[in-house]
Amino acid sequence: MNKLIGLPLLLSATFIFAQNAPSSSEAVLNALHQKEQLANSSIVKNIPFTNVGPTVMSGRVVDVDVNPQNPTEFYVGYASGGVWYTKNNGTTFTPILDNAQTQNVGDIAVDWKNGIIWVGTGENNASRSSYAGIGILKSSDHGETWKNVGLLDAQHIGRILIDPNNSNTIIVGATGHLYSDNEERGIYKTTDGGTSWKKTLYINSSTGIIDVAFAPDNFNTMYAAAWEKGRKAWDFIGNGNGSGIYKSTDAGTTWTKISTPESGFPTGEGVGRIGLAVFDEHTVYAVHDNQFRRKKTTSTATSKGLTKDDFKSMTADDLLKIEDKKLNEFLKTNGFQEKYRAANVKQLVRSGSVKPIDLAKYLEDANAMLFDTPVIGAEVYKSTDGGTTWSKQNENYIDDLFYSYGYYFAQINVDPSNVDKIYLAGVPIIKSDDGGKTYTSINGENVHADHHALWINPKMSGHLINGNDGGINISYDDGANWIKSNTPAVGQFYAVNVDNEKPYNIYGGLQDNGVWKGVHTAKEDVSWHQSGDYPWKSILGGDGMQVQIDNRNSNIVYTGFQFGNYFRLDLENKKRDYIQPKHELGETPYRFNWQTPILLSPHNQDILYLGGNKLHRSLNQGTDWETISEDLTNGGKEGNVAYGTITSISESPFKFGLLYTGSDDGMIFMTQNGGGSWDNIANSLPKNLWVTRVVASKHKKERIYATLNGYRNDDFESYIYTSDDFGKTWQDIANNIPSSPVNILTEDPENENLLFTGTDNGLYVSFNRGASWEVFQNDMPNVAVHDIVIQPEAKHLIIGTHGRSIYKADISNLQRMTPEILDKNIHVFTPETIKHSARWGSSWSTWGTPQTPGLDLYFYTKNEGVLEATILTNNGIEISSTTLENIKGFNLLSYDLAFSKSGKSAYLKKVKTELIEANDGKTYLPKGNYTIKLIGKGIKETIAFEIE
Repeated sequence: MNKLIGLPLLLSATFIFAQNAPSSSEAVLNALHQKEQLANSSIVKNIPFTNVGPTVMSGRVVDVDVNPQNPTEFYVGYASGGVWYTKNNGTTFTPILDNAQTQNVGDIAVDWKNGIIWVGTGENNASRSSYAGIGILKSSDHGETWKNVGLLDAQHIGRILIDPNNSNTIIVGATGHLYSDNEERGIYKTTDGGTSWKKTLYINSSTGIIDVAFAPDNFNTMYAAAWEKGRKAWDFIGNGNGSGIYKSTDAGTTWTKISTPESGFPTGEGVGRIGLAVFDEHTVYAVHDNQFRRKKTTSTATSKGLTKDDFKSMTADDLLKIEDKKLNEFLKTNGFQEKYRAANVKQLVRSGSVKPIDLAKYLEDANAMLFDTPVIGAEVYKSTDGGTTWSKQNENYIDDLFYSYGYYFAQINVDPSNVDKIYLAGVPIIKSDDGGKTYTSINGENVHADHHALWINPKMSGHLINGNDGGINISYDDGANWIKSNTPAVGQFYAVNVDNEKPYNIYGGLQDNGVWKGVHTAKEDVSWHQSGDYPWKSILGGDGMQVQIDNRNSNIVYTGFQFGNYFRLDLENKKRDYIQPKHELGETPYRFNWQTPILLSPHNQDILYLGGNKLHRSLNQGTDWETISEDLTNGGKEGNVAYGTITSISESPFKFGLLYTGSDDGMIFMTQNGGGSWDNIANSLPKNLWVTRVVASKHKKERIYATLNGYRNDDFESYIYTSDDFGKTWQDIANNIPSSPVNILTEDPENENLLFTGTDNGLYVSFNRGASWEVFQNDMPNVAVHDIVIQPEAKHLIIGTHGRSIYKADISNLQRMTPEILDKNIHVFTPETIKHSARWGSSWSTWGTPQTPGLDLYFYTKNEGVLEATILTNNGIEISSTTLENIKGFNLLSYDLAFSKSGKSAYLKKVKTELIEANDGKTYLPKGNYTIKLIGKGIKETIAFEIE
């Protein structure tokens, strides 16, 4: 039942209370079952989607598992893109998790002897888009089917181990909730193949297990890395007293902490993420993201890095001459907010809005979390007595590996055939041949940064398979050269948009893979390997963000990277102008969200809006800015992540200056006079949720939509609202959508009743403005949908997923649906006229694939049943027929435009002509007019089509 949310305070109070609680595992399980039922009964389950790529930039890999007897066969786990299988050394891949209830992966483990695959769902890297999982999935038929075997509330899985001598014994390291404390974390063990689990190690409700490793020849000896962390929307702490190393000598049944003060391994509040690599029963390596501060140096002359005091007397020219790498080291290790990086800071200095001394003042004025000395960062420890004692291996700081993001990496591998050869994963991937004392980079020029997985061939040293934020790389010479294996469409899109060219282009910004542009008709195959011309083009680097295209000239594109670093691009002339608004001297710097929103005014394409914590407007394409609001948030919170920022902007097409903004702390503001005055219209909505979208209606001036998101509270409820009175009262229209955080709502430009919404677990459509919703993802797995856009002329729905790149669907028939059509027994959509070709059934060569025509007849039926379909000439000759089962909803009859054997005979009896059999053995219809009759219970419909 729809709920009106207006003035009554009791309703508001109820929502305030409900949204603060993390979702229970029972609620998650109920939502999964509900979605499965909705998918089975969906009236749009026959409307197809096409994945249009791109693939070349790939997406974040979290794990690889390789057949030790045949290393050309392996599985790859992508953070939010599922699990993919190759049996030809990465030349091609097949997705095997598409029929599961999630695509979010933390770790995979394969029992190669018995063909059993284990998937720990929920990414373990604790990033801002590390989506929660649904426990442990198991497949005993190579991924054809999956069974959930428990640990649903663990949400994020660090590692899975399989006993090589007993495939029913499994060890799982669970990191637990990302944004809240919970009990289902630690080490779990099953001895019956997942039927039951026993928690064998638990530290506390904020500490989980990020890594587990066992001695190659003795499963009884294993080590576990505990990690205490706390992420909030405004802050992330990746270290704590709960972090440390534990050891088991009975295959994970009991555990003892071995990282004690006497052991030589760091202990205390500064212990961060730890990665493990076991060479044998006695020898184990650990990489540690050490968050303790470095010792202050008394002499700056001997210091390799920059210090705070260096900037007090530095000129602007001197600062601009500093290498980006060196400046970034200072910024990152001193805890500057993520938006302050070398390129950003230098741009601020060039513009004159920041002076070098401001960098020193920033640290002196910052809160206690920002110390005068950087963190220690990456360290490597080694034990040769089974973890009793540890010795630090690196003689110097391992700089330019973790920076301040060790929580995102902290993985180490040891070559099974060489105890002294180790590999560290970080921003680059580096190796050591002397047990961790010195290092060299093996991050090849075709290897993306940010590494999370590595397999080392135990039978051929130097054969590596590496997984990173840019997919899979393979080396046969120990990283001197790499092969890129990126055919899966697993791009993690934040935003998508389209232009009005013919054919139109799709634009999109991706996690750590920049902004790309490609024509929507591009075929995603390997033919570009021959031509050298990949159909998608990179137009900007960094973490790609929102894109706006000038509808008068599609060469003018506005886009950028994280934290509001936006540019105006002139693609034709290859020009780029930095356009981020700057605060006035003496003013508190603006706060910009990771995904800062921008918007070109629908009334004037020279007018651009950009949201920080205030709304900015440019009347000249971003060259100059005016701030048209005060702070439109709750003012931010103290922490190391920008917060209290605008996340969504919308302008009504009915009136210039009728603007809406939404923020990451739950505020929605409206102005009806271009920023002259603002009203908070979110007072009766749930509080403190992330406003993912606020949408001004294309059909009614007073109408708006808002989607709220509790993901950063581990609250997976669906929040969707609409108002028909400028936000005075709100109506809850999430209704039958199974619980899943909502990222986007899009209103159809032609049919006001037609809405599309994307959640962290898929796509939905409503034909009645949200009174009810249908699962809408034929050929699309249960993946996070981050953005939706409609190309109005082509009538295409474009879906930007965060894990499976971009999907496209023709929604022209959906746009035609009215309440009257929905109530009809049958409605047949007029098919397009078909152009005849004498080449039907023939190919360009003996080896080619024949060109085959087809007619797709879409029709809607009010009830399911059985239909007889007959194809007739215009003079009534039956030339083909079939029987089909129709669903309640949209149906598709695909006809190959060929005569049946009896139909051909009947036609030749009445029509004196010659019918030539094509090379593929079929006889195709000649030019002419034809009809299709559909007959069933209460149904008798005829539709004409033409071949010209």
